[in-house]
Amino acid sequence: MLSMSDMKKGVLFILDGQPHEVLEYNFLRMQQRKPVAQTKVKNLITGKISSQTFHQSDVFKEAEIVKEDIMFVYSHRDEYWFRDPKDPGKRFKLDAEIMDDAAKFLKNNLIVLAYKFNDEIINVKLPIKIDYKVTEAAPAVRGDTATGASKTIKLENGLEINTPLFIEQGDIINVNTETGEYTERLEKAK
Repeated sequence: MLSMSDMKKGVLFILDGQPHEVLEYNFLRMQQRKPVAQTKVKNLITGKISSQTFHQSDVFKEAEIVKEDIMFVYSHRDEYWFRDPKDPGKRFKLDAEIMDDAAKFLKNNLIVLAYKFNDEIINVKLPIKIDYKVTEAAPAVRGDTATGASKTIKLENGLEINTPLFIEQGDIINVNTETGEYTERLEKAK
């Protein structure tokens, strides 16, 4: 069991029957009052972030979250199909509600981290940076720096992002999945 003093950043616990993660923790002790912990917690099933105040008498059960690698295979009509990386025969689907914004960054054979609670996948975490091949990129026009010296390109999974003018079709680039922005060119097109 977890007490108020255990509610540090990153702790996983069960609140109202659902797993939550502590995002922020502040210990407060006002004059003549009992100490409290003001926290910001994230529901790992719904993704909702809320503020919670915990008292010394509050106790919580620790959430047992199992983390497991899964491999993306393909998507079809808001169904995202994955498989066990070690066993291609073990395929399963996840709905769009679980995938949320992560769906736009998926590409074939991408390994992601699945969070399981009570043997059910509740959340998927992408790598922070993913490499993509550029499939469409307009040629850079010399002297075209009035627009901030960037252009929109299309990646192998259909995602469109802004990149510097020097990015060309066939380049391999790195994209930050937390911000959705270009980070660097890894390989120039041949």
